[in-house]
Amino acid sequence: MKSILPILALAVAAAVFAQGPVPRMLPAAGDVTLPLDEYNKLVELAGKPVKKPDTPPLPYTINRADLKLRVDGESVTGTMQLDGEVLAQGTVQVPLATGMTVLDARQQGRALPLEQEDGTHTAVLTGPGEFSLTLETGMRLSVEVGRASFKLPVPWAGAIRLNLSVPGDHTNVELYPGLITGRATSDGRTTIEATLAPGQPSLIAWAARENAAPAVPREVRFLSDVKTLATVTEAQLGIAALADITVVQGEPAQFELAIPAGYEVTGASGASLQSSAVESGVLVLKVLRASDRSHQFLVSMEKAVDAPKAEVPFLNFKGAQRETGEVLVESQGTMELTATETGGLKRMDVKETNSSLRSLAQYSLQAAFRYHRQPAEPLGLSLDWVRFPDSNVLAAVAQRAVVTTLVTSEGRSLTEVRLVVRNQAQPFLKVALPGGATILSADVAGEKVKPVEGADGNRVPLLRAGFRPTGPYTVSFVFLHSGAPFAKKGGSELDLPKMDVPIGLLQWEIFLPERYEVKDFGGDAIPASLLPPPSGAATGAERGQETKEVEAWPIAGYADLSSMGPGQMGGFVTDPSGAVVPGALVTVVPQATGSSMRAVTDAGGRWVVSNVPSGKVTITAASRGFASFQTQLDYDASRPSQFSFTLKVGGVTETVELSGRDAAQLMHISPGLAKTAAEAQNAPSSNVGNLQRRVAGVLPIAVDVPHAGSSYRFVRPLVLDEETKVTFSYRTR
Repeated sequence: MKSILPILALAVAAAVFAQGPVPRMLPAAGDVTLPLDEYNKLVELAGKPVKKPDTPPLPYTINRADLKLRVDGESVTGTMQLDGEVLAQGTVQVPLATGMTVLDARQQGRALPLEQEDGTHTAVLTGPGEFSLTLETGMRLSVEVGRASFKLPVPWAGAIRLNLSVPGDHTNVELYPGLITGRATSDGRTTIEATLAPGQPSLIAWAARENAAPAVPREVRFLSDVKTLATVTEAQLGIAALADITVVQGEPAQFELAIPAGYEVTGASGASLQSSAVESGVLVLKVLRASDRSHQFLVSMEKAVDAPKAEVPFLNFKGAQRETGEVLVESQGTMELTATETGGLKRMDVKETNSSLRSLAQYSLQAAFRYHRQPAEPLGLSLDWVRFPDSNVLAAVAQRAVVTTLVTSEGRSLTEVRLVVRNQAQPFLKVALPGGATILSADVAGEKVKPVEGADGNRVPLLRAGFRPTGPYTVSFVFLHSGAPFAKKGGSELDLPKMDVPIGLLQWEIFLPERYEVKDFGGDAIPASLLPPPSGAATGAERGQETKEVEAWPIAGYADLSSMGPGQMGGFVTDPSGAVVPGALVTVVPQATGSSMRAVTDAGGRWVVSNVPSGKVTITAASRGFASFQTQLDYDASRPSQFSFTLKVGGVTETVELSGRDAAQLMHISPGLAKTAAEAQNAPSSNVGNLQRRVAGVLPIAVDVPHAGSSYRFVRPLVLDEETKVTFSYRTR
């Protein structure tokens, strides 16, 4: 009987399958058994508070305000169109206008009730959503003798445009603060268009034709103090005058400055200056507000000179009650200048002159004077000079030195020195090598030259036959130093030779075998990690030479993305909020080679790697506290560009892989990220690889250089005919 039951069961199953697909059976409702870890995760998710929606920083915003006003009689009327947006949920009080009468308010053609509190008209609007309001406004016009004005309250808005119509043909309307962008006259009225400053009341005034009796103007009295810089160049005498005007009485609308004979005005500026014009040999300076008690103007003019002598003019304002001032004389180039003063001019030390006057100077200061002019008192300053031809102080200078040193396990060192040189006429570079060192090779602008050994040191050619450079070029040489063999532990010292050309910046990379653990660096070079990022990039010519010949690595890991050359990749790493992520490890793996290139982002989130071939490239970025990022792209080495990306918050075992833009999946990375990042900081540059390859097939020596190890970078600025050394202690791993 027991053997018959299985046979019957198989027969029933065969009959069911023959009839068609078996419907999926769902479990009955009831309890579900979960592992403890899964249950704890569900409890944790249920206990997390629901994230509240972000609250906008402001409940509303006014994007644009258009004012269209018209002046009739003694009143100003018109409309103000306000376009904006309510950002918060629910009702919001939006202040619309302050200091003006609102006759009517409408929103999309319907009447809009307003509230008024402390002179401010406020509307209650519902959000979120956009709004467009129209206000009919009115203001009182202030009319004085020959002048009409009113103060326009300006709302807070992103852009404010004003259209104003006033009586009269070609009426000169003044507006402050603000900028008049257009004027038109029609039917006996003048219309202006202007842009106003948000939230700053604007004073608008113009000349009005009234029949009131003219007031007797008060006599204008003012004091002038003129600080003059006289600049002697090869073909002209330039004058820059900084004038301080103090009004004692009256309200002058303009000041007049007589232009010396033969001079041409090249500029006039000042905070209170409205306009300037030259009329019949007089410079007329019109001011914005006649009621101001002080004004400052900067006036520049120049005159061509064809002889080594000239008279310095003393600028004076017409009608000044007192004139004081200073005169400072400077000269361009190398010259011997004699200044002879007459009248009430008093000689003074150039260090005693006004600091603002000294800040205008650009060349060598020659003489300084001060004066307090009495009525009808003549002043004179004669200049005579002898110009000497300019000559080069230095025949040659090295803008940069990039040095690479490979240290072998036997303590021998192979060093390559590459100099970016500007050379006028110096034929040789004198090199004082350390004891036991020998120069192996040298080249000038990519072509080999032969070093010369003399009684007082070695010499590397800076020029070669038929080569006459007009810009920077590269000179390099390689030398071998015997050194001392390494023990299990101890100390070592590396030296660079003296060179008789000034070096603006020396960058030294020392490559040590991986079997040695080094620390306690010393000497007269500075670890590159201690220096701040450079203030600017190298010149185009200098970059071109360095990119072609040698990699001049950035100081302190600073990635200069603005000057990437062929074969370089770089960009920025940020978090979801847009903030940069320093210390992130970026790994670039070209499919063509399969080798990994690593970089660590600096304090600004920047990264750069070099010598990347064209083709498909995989980029991975990781940082503690973020999910790892990975993407694959096609790279053209001849057209370097930036590749920036954002790391999402996550655990160290998560990886976000992007193929194109849409695909994403989870992967795993090594937990030793911190150690890998530290190793990347000491990764050797391409200079080390280039020197290793030269040892294998170019240099006439047999040196067992290490192919695995760490690089340490040092910097020293302004080196001239002195040794540079680095010391360190070591032990065998």
